[in-house]
Amino acid sequence: MDSRHDLGVDVELQPGREAVVRVAVATLWTSPEAVRPVDCPALTAGVDIPTWVSGLDTDQQVGDCVLSQLLLGERVLVSELRPDGWARVVAVEQPAAKLDPRGYPGWLPAGQLAVLDDPAQTSTDRPLVVDATVTGLHAAPNGPVELPGVVVGTRLVPAGPAQDGWRPVHVPGRATPLWLPDGHLVPASAASPTAEQALAVAQRLLDVVYIWGGLSAHGIDCSGLVHLAWRRFGVLLPRDADDQAVATTPLPLGAERPGDLYFFARPGRKIHHIGIVTATPGEGGERRMLHACYRRRRVIEEPLPADRTATLVGAHRV
Repeated sequence: MDSRHDLGVDVELQPGREAVVRVAVATLWTSPEAVRPVDCPALTAGVDIPTWVSGLDTDQQVGDCVLSQLLLGERVLVSELRPDGWARVVAVEQPAAKLDPRGYPGWLPAGQLAVLDDPAQTSTDRPLVVDATVTGLHAAPNGPVELPGVVVGTRLVPAGPAQDGWRPVHVPGRATPLWLPDGHLVPASAASPTAEQALAVAQRLLDVVYIWGGLSAHGIDCSGLVHLAWRRFGVLLPRDADDQAVATTPLPLGAERPGDLYFFARPGRKIHHIGIVTATPGEGGERRMLHACYRRRRVIEEPLPADRTATLVGAHRV
C-alpha cells in the first residue's frame, strides 16, 4: 500500500496541480523540520487549532516556524510531495510578491489537502461566506459537529437551499454535504466593502490571541488581521504588512478615517507593523487603532503610544 495513503494523504495529489484545504484551519510552516512537539494538534487531519494555541507559551506564540494559515476550501498549488506526508505548496489566495509571484509558499501536512477535481468544489454557483466569528459544520441539521473551528471569511460552496434554518454546503474531501446554521452564512459579496464594514469584522476579533503567522479567529498577527477583515468581503490583500502597503493607496497624515490603515517602520528599515484606524486627531481627538499587538500578545484597540507615533510612516486606504 502507498505509504502516503497510510498517513491519510489523498494519493491523487500531484505536484503542479491545485488542491484545496480540507480542514477548518491549516498552518503553513517554514519546513517540516521546523515543527515542535507542541505543534502536534495543528498537524493532524483532525486539526485542533484552539488546543494548539492554548498549549503555546508566550515565546512559542511568536516562533518563526509559522508562516501563515489557510482556511477551509482555500486553494493551493502543490509544488512538492514528500514520502513522509508533507507537501510544499503555494497559497495562491495570499499574495506575496517578494516571495513568489504565485502566492505565499510554505509547507503543510498533505493530509490537510484534497484534490480539486470534485465538480461541487468547482461549481459556478455563487459561494457563501462564513460570517460567524467561529462556527462548526454538522453531519445533519441539529446533528453532531463533524468539523469544528471554521472561522469568519471561509468560503463554502452551497449544496442546496436552506432547510429549517440550516444550510447544506459541500466540503473538500467529503462525499456528502455538511450543515451549518443559515444565519452563520452570507452570500459572497459582489461589491467592495466600505472601510467601516471591514473595520467591523476586525473589531469582532478583539482580544484574540496573537500568533505569529496566525490568520484566524483562534489566533492572528497584525497583517493577518487586516488580510482576514477584507477577505471576508472577497478582497484579497497581500499577506504581509510591507506588501499590504504597496497594494494600498497612501494618504496624507491627517486625511485618514476609521477603517484606513496605519503602517510602522523604524528608520531605514522595512515596514514591520500595521493597524486599522479607529479614531483620528480631528476635532481635538487622538489617533487610535485596532491591531494584533506582538508585545501584548492579543488584539487590542488603543491610542497610539509615543513609540508607535515615532515609527508611524504613513496612512493608507484599501
